[in-house]
Amino acid sequence: MLTVFGTVALDTTRTPFRTETRILGGAATFASLSSSMFAQTSIVAVVGSDMPADHIRAIRSKGIDTKGIVTVQGGKTFHYDSSFDYDLSNRTTNKTELGVIAGFDPVIPEEYAKSDYVYLANNDPKQNIKILQHFQNPKLVVCDTIEFWINGSRDDVIKMVGMADGVVINDNEARLLCKEANIAKCAKKIMSWGSKFAIIKKGEHGAILFTSDNQVFPAAAFFLDEIVDPTGAGDSFAGGFLGHIARRNRSDFATMKEAVIYGNVMGSFAVEDFGVKRLLSITKDDVEERYKKYRNLVQF
Repeated sequence: MLTVFGTVALDTTRTPFRTETRILGGAATFASLSSSMFAQTSIVAVVGSDMPADHIRAIRSKGIDTKGIVTVQGGKTFHYDSSFDYDLSNRTTNKTELGVIAGFDPVIPEEYAKSDYVYLANNDPKQNIKILQHFQNPKLVVCDTIEFWINGSRDDVIKMVGMADGVVINDNEARLLCKEANIAKCAKKIMSWGSKFAIIKKGEHGAILFTSDNQVFPAAAFFLDEIVDPTGAGDSFAGGFLGHIARRNRSDFATMKEAVIYGNVMGSFAVEDFGVKRLLSITKDDVEERYKKYRNLVQF
């Protein structure tokens, strides 16, 4: 089993072409919908009573175990309001309302404790560290973080990184966390804190996998004619990456390279519509077909 811990959110996303208000989002939502294409996935999160029941049913419709989603009556769901510039490559945070995740004391259903694979998505690093204590002996733990937590809880982020086997992080946040301009140096610093590998996401330019034994794998993003909403692309990448590893039940370098490609594929689906709409509509056959197209694109 693969368990994802993070935010299930109500997002407001603004682009120069369209605005969507309080739609289903959140790092754990994107990651779990993505990983569910490959492996049995469970999700742990907290939401308020303002979270529409239809949204939770939508997550469950993809076969995801949602027993780990806690609803706080009278509370407000995490809300993230952001804007993208004209080329949809730069995002500005307008508002971050923590709501019920502030002070949340995470626990997991008993059956999740034996999960072999754990993804600690963008969330309070203190909570991510705490929830790890509930898992018995996972084979692989991967984490991510964002600017909000780096600026406010950098020491805890570094501690979390040291407890994880791998880190998936975008290039700007890697630079902010590591205080380095060069992403290869960022990856080395991240691994010096205890992680065995680091994946630096570069948006439309793909991702680069770095390992502690000095192996490197750069992978271009899947080419798309149109991008609608980049929100959640990185979380979808992480879900696809870890989902494929869970499916193969191995994490050697060759498998991780395949997983990076599947991560890019899942990220490419996520950006084709607002929020998680596209991830809710695709099938496993769609994923494998795009994976084949990717392989054909990069062969020479």
